[in-house]
Amino acid sequence: MLSYASVASSRYKYAMQPRLPPQIELAVVRSFLVAMARRPWGARCFLPCYDGGRSSGSSGCNELLPSLGATTAQQQTPELVSKKYLVSPYDPRYKVWERFLILLVVYSAWICPLEFAFLRYLPRAPFVVDDVVNGFFAVDIILTFFVPYVDKKSYLVVDDPKKIALRYLSTWFIFDACSTVPFHSISHLFNKHEHSLGFKFLNVLRLWRLRRVSSLFARLEKDIRFNYAVIRCTKLISVTLFAIHCAGCINYLIADRYPDPRRTWIGAVMPDFREDGLWVRYVTCLYWSITTMTTTGYGDLHAENAREMLFGISYMLFNLWLTAYLIGNMTNLVVHSTSRTRDFRDMVQAASEFAARNQLPQQIEEQMVNHLCLRYKAEGLKQQETLDILPKAMRSSISLYLFFPVVLGTYLFKGVSTSFIQQLVTEMQAEYFAPKEDIILQNEYPSDLHLLVTGAVDIVAMLDGTEQVYAKAAEGDLLGEIGVLCNKPQPFTFRTTKLSQVLRISRPKLMDIIQENAEDGEIIRINLQQVNS
Repeated sequence: MLSYASVASSRYKYAMQPRLPPQIELAVVRSFLVAMARRPWGARCFLPCYDGGRSSGSSGCNELLPSLGATTAQQQTPELVSKKYLVSPYDPRYKVWERFLILLVVYSAWICPLEFAFLRYLPRAPFVVDDVVNGFFAVDIILTFFVPYVDKKSYLVVDDPKKIALRYLSTWFIFDACSTVPFHSISHLFNKHEHSLGFKFLNVLRLWRLRRVSSLFARLEKDIRFNYAVIRCTKLISVTLFAIHCAGCINYLIADRYPDPRRTWIGAVMPDFREDGLWVRYVTCLYWSITTMTTTGYGDLHAENAREMLFGISYMLFNLWLTAYLIGNMTNLVVHSTSRTRDFRDMVQAASEFAARNQLPQQIEEQMVNHLCLRYKAEGLKQQETLDILPKAMRSSISLYLFFPVVLGTYLFKGVSTSFIQQLVTEMQAEYFAPKEDIILQNEYPSDLHLLVTGAVDIVAMLDGTEQVYAKAAEGDLLGEIGVLCNKPQPFTFRTTKLSQVLRISRPKLMDIIQENAEDGEIIRINLQQVNS
């Protein structure tokens, strides 16, 4: 999960950084989501939603991956709801309804343990609100019978009302129905049982609704519009607060039901605790729960009887598991955010030791360290990884948009056809070079043709045993074209003077493109002769 969110975010940053057109940006992210959905560990029926901040009926967020070999007639999409009275699960109005129910779930999660412990002391108003909330969830139960679903085996949208009803009745219907029944209102029909534990436990069934919150966090963790670490921390804090709230309420219920109130954890310090205000008792319960969870245990509130001791033991054992869960998740977040930095420092240290062990010149050692620093920054952008995961046609579109004007403006390719430039650009790869780093060495075998996009390069020649700057290359100049086209050792060394971005194409690919376009190849030969004559 973590890798998915971080990598997806880097793909979005890549699309934004070079200021790609919106349609290309959207296509990049969609293609990545498709690739992630195809992987076994990331397989889902529908693609995670992303529309670049825009709402569109054809955004492709909810597209269903068809099975292998499926024909057009066999493919379905979530928008294909054949019955008018069915409700699409991707309808914006249904999404609003689901968010509204999440708010009601949060309210139920807070009030349910409170009613469980303080039922006889609460005013009538919360129970009226409970009945209204139960009414909304009853409406949702009815609505669920009209919401299509995706079959897990065939990955097709099922919109047959009978199948929808049968599936719901055989899965979550009983739990949803039991969590919606107004047991407190029913208890008023039996006055002598109004505050019995039986009806209290039945009211606790409303906590079944928390599964909606779990599903919400699972969706938010995949949504690249939100920071993964913030969402994860919010989830961990929510779990912790809910555990504190529930434990405090349960411990108060044990004390309230004990025959001798003074021999309870709260009665020992507040002999007439039942006469105190509800807020004072609730805060006292939270105080006990937090001090027990954090193992602080000041000793002012402690178990006084066997019931409280047994619950205290159970709660502390639960805290051991919860603490391990919290520490594990926080460690995972911290390690993920610092692992690249740690690996970078280790690599730089290894490079320095390698240079010292082999007594390399200071200039070469600086080039090694600068290259590692630049590589660390470039890997953070994940540009090459993003391009590698995209289809070839999309990679070509991005390359043409970014580099076509630069390649077209070079002297060597003036007058050639547009198709030749397009073939050339799609085969080029962008690289970064740190200051004082050699791109091409003198007398080196001509393996690649380079084009300086940004930065500055010195053309250095070895004369009388000393290096001298022969000329300077500016942005848009070619590097090493004589050696590549004439198939002879490079006559110069090309060394950067500042951070530079260079386009590179291998000599075999370049020569293949020239051979396929004989007329353009003749134009290139003439341009080369005119400049070097």
